[in-house]
Amino acid sequence: MKGIYVLVVELSKDVSISVGKLGTFHFDKGLYAYVGSAQVALEKRIERHQRKTKALFWHIDYLLQDPFSRILIVFTRCGPKSDECRVAVKIAEHGEAVKGFGCSDCGCSSHLYHLNDYDFLFKFMNCFALPNPSGSS
Repeated sequence: MKGIYVLVVELSKDVSISVGKLGTFHFDKGLYAYVGSAQVALEKRIERHQRKTKALFWHIDYLLQDPFSRILIVFTRCGPKSDECRVAVKIAEHGEAVKGFGCSDCGCSSHLYHLNDYDFLFKFMNCFALPNPSGSS
């Protein structure tokens, strides 16, 4: 399966994390939505994100390896890579962007958002989401 996904990540406390060449980011405690895509093997990408031990490759890997972070739910959708940015833009209307995070291959300001409106996210994601291939949604 190929498509896009949104990871809903909970941080149980404020943390500062070094994110490769991007530098150090401060993340406030709370919920975050990360929008990504996998145009080959979406299920494998999500399984990889759910592991704590892995090589750090994508920006999100740095956040997910932190002991105070955990993935609460994963939403997925079949579709082209361009849907990734469309979903990120919609989530940006209801969250605070972590500038430059997860968007090095597009023109978006971010693909990670500290959520201000949890109800919006869950309603929006349930409207277009498919069952999670790894069984978490």
